[in-house]
Amino acid sequence: MSIEATGRGQPVVFDDDNPEWTEDDFARALRGDDIPAHIRAAFPKMRGRPAGSVKADVKQAVSLRLDPDVLAHFRATGPGWQSRINAYLRGALKENPPAER
Repeated sequence: MSIEATGRGQPVVFDDDNPEWTEDDFARALRGDDIPAHIRAAFPKMRGRPAGSVKADVKQAVSLRLDPDVLAHFRATGPGWQSRINAYLRGALKENPPAER
């Protein structure tokens, strides 16, 4: 292992046993789904959804203008505030269904 100083005060560490990947290394690399199952099983907390777990009812991203106090109220409830807005609107639809056109 070797260490070199940078001009920013942070050392750059080079690990001779684990060198930086080259273009050829990236070209030969396997995608996550292509890694054998017994190896994937050793890393159960891999990012992403398991194969075949795509939801049928996919939410859509929209741009929505809300009053600052409404937005602040939901954001103050912590992570998942967008889902809570969705649940609130869904409840409002059940209580007051849109009129037939």
